[in-house]
Amino acid sequence: MAHTPEVLFVCVHNAGRSQMAAALLHHYAMGRVAVRSAGSEPAEKVNPAAAAAVAEWGLDITAEVPSKLSVDDVEASDVVITMGCGDTCPVFPGKRYLDWKLDDPAGQDVDAVRPIRDEIDRRVRALLAELLHD
Repeated sequence: MAHTPEVLFVCVHNAGRSQMAAALLHHYAMGRVAVRSAGSEPAEKVNPAAAAAVAEWGLDITAEVPSKLSVDDVEASDVVITMGCGDTCPVFPGKRYLDWKLDDPAGQDVDAVRPIRDEIDRRVRALLAELLHD
């Protein structure tokens, strides 16, 4: 049986970028990739503008709860994608790290979040194609 790749998306609050990325990858991967997300300083709830932006595409992240990044999350992952978590992301040998420079949707309205969602979508699709091709 082939190994299921595991991807971890990390941002500061685990309320916007990482939640959108996780929802999009989960949707497109259809079980072929294990997906998780976490934050270095998690917020209390998902960013409403981020939730609204992905809801326009039929995805619901409103029930997601931002979670604290743990060493176990990183250890379990094959690919760790950071989106501005600073120096708080633990680094382990043998893991693949990608740093996606994306605007932070915190405090933005849905009009400002759509371009961020669209860029995350583009990157998620490219990552998925790469993961499933290997």
